[in-house]
Order: sequence, then structure tokens, then C-alpha cells
Amino acid sequence: MSAALLARAQAGDEAAFADLVAPYRRELRVHCYRILGSAQDAEDALQETLLAAWQGLPGFQGRASIRTWLYHVATNRCLNAVRAASRRPRSYEERPDLELPGATRTGEPLWLEPYPDVLLDELPDSTLGPAARYEMREAISLAFVTALQLLPPRPRAALVLRDVLGFHAGEVAEMLDSSEESVTSALKRARATLERLDEGDRRPPPRPNSAEERDVIDRLTQAFEASDMDALVALLTDDVRLAMPPLPLEYRGRGPAASFLKAVSIHGQRRYRLVHTRANGQPAFGLYARDPGQRVFRTVGLLVVTLAGDQVAGLTRFEPGVLPQFGLPRNLLA
Repeated sequence: MSAALLARAQAGDEAAFADLVAPYRRELRVHCYRILGSAQDAEDALQETLLAAWQGLPGFQGRASIRTWLYHVATNRCLNAVRAASRRPRSYEERPDLELPGATRTGEPLWLEPYPDVLLDELPDSTLGPAARYEMREAISLAFVTALQLLPPRPRAALVLRDVLGFHAGEVAEMLDSSEESVTSALKRARATLERLDEGDRRPPPRPNSAEERDVIDRLTQAFEASDMDALVALLTDDVRLAMPPLPLEYRGRGPAASFLKAVSIHGQRRYRLVHTRANGQPAFGLYARDPGQRVFRTVGLLVVTLAGDQVAGLTRFEPGVLPQFGLPRNLLA
């Protein structure tokens, strides 16, 4: 960043401001997504951040870098959004047309959306600082973002700023308008919660787009599209997890997962088609079903796949409303 560019932006040059913030737009949107758990809410928060930054730039005194200052603005916009969302009534479709088997766990609705991998392209290497505890792949994974949503807002923000982005404790305290002692305490609680949610010694997933990953995904696709229950169940880990945000239901373990899939997803009178995409650094599919006698495959939703070695450790289905973010159609012709 040149002093001349900053000076022009502070003087009201909109083109200079656009150039000033352009290197940080993608990473700020990912930051907002980690805190909010929604790609659409993250885009809204990013736009509010840029507006607030434009309005507040004349008062920027350079005590921190522009990047740090923008994260300060973005974090507070996200915390405002979380508070506003908590005051709004939210509802979800109960899916009364489906007779679901008994879940292994029920709880509160989880307001979560997947994040398209295309929005992760060209993120700068500096996104994660040297003090970060998590690598990029882990820090955007669906399991990690899900765990973040279970934390209270301020500890969630503190953990993202400190352990994901690697900001120093003093910087985090200033961003949260708090003290270093309060930040340290919040981090301790947040880290303890994430440790309890950790999946343990599960095998790592294959490298993205590797031959190993493609092999597992090809077998999963074939099993779904052939309605081959035995082949599908054989791919699942013993502790596989099936979830359907925001429905507060979870099916944990191969047996419960198989019962769920048999009841609502895999049976001889319905055919499926899967369209490949990627979300949260993981394989994903647009999932489409064709009922008997129909010539159109209608969307069932987006399915994000969590892999452990050459097996499937998680299947998370999201509502069809997220498909446009991935450039996927609502229906497919048979």
C-alpha cells in the first residue's frame, strides 16, 4: 500500500479506495463466513464492512495496518449481525412428507451454509499469520465452521482472529474493544470446546482433486446413482455422521446412517443424479432425484462429503436454496 494511494482514498477518491481494499476482499469475506456460518450473510457483512471503512477512512491514523483495521471493522460488523440474527425469529421446513427414523442426537437448529470453493480461489498466502494454529484447509472445513457456530459470538471471533488468522493477543483485544485478559479467558473456553468436539484420530482426507479423492467420489457417485445400498454403506466409516442443517437431527454411526439412507434416500423406485462441485475445500454434489414416471430430476439439495482416507466420514445435506451460489440448476432433464 502506498502512502499516495491512502491519501487519495482519504480525500474521497472512490477508485483509490477500491484499489486500497481490493487485496483484502476475498479474505475478509471468508473471515465473515467463519463467524456467521452463511455465505450470503458473509457477503452482506462484507458490503457493510466496505461501506463503514469508506465512511471511516478519513479518521484512519495508521496506528495499525489497513488490513488489521479492516479486520477490526469486519469483526464488529459480524458481531452486530449475530446479535441481530438472534433477535429475529427463524424457521425451517419440518419435512412432514418424510418419515424419518429416530435420530441418534437432536438439538437446536444449526443455521449453517456451505461455502463455494470458487470463492476460496486466489486467497493470498498471508491470510493466515505465522502464529495461526490451523492450516487453511482445516480452518475452512465444514466440521471446523460447524464447531465455530456452537461457540458464543465473542469467543468465536477471538478464536478466529487469534488461532486462525494469527493476530497477536493485543491486536485481538483492540479489535474486540476488550482487554488482553478477557481475550485470553475467552480463548481458553473456546479452545476447550473445540477440543471436546474434535473427531480424534480419524484418518486425514486425501489431497483435494487427487486420484485417491476422485476414486472415493466416483464410487460414492456410482452407489448413489445405482441406488446400491450395500456399496454405499461399505464406503462409510464406523463413526460416520449424517446431518441436514438446519434440521436439528444427527445420525451418527454406520447403522443409524444406513437406516436413514434406506428410509429416505436410497430405494428402488427413485433414481438419483449427482453433479459434482466443491464446498469448504471438500467434495460436494448437487443431488437430484427423479420419481417414477417423471422426466425431470428435481433438486434434493447440496450434499457436502467429508472423507477420512478412502472412506466417507460425513454427509451433510443443505437445502436447495444454496444451489445458485454454486452455479447449479434447480432441475435436470432426464
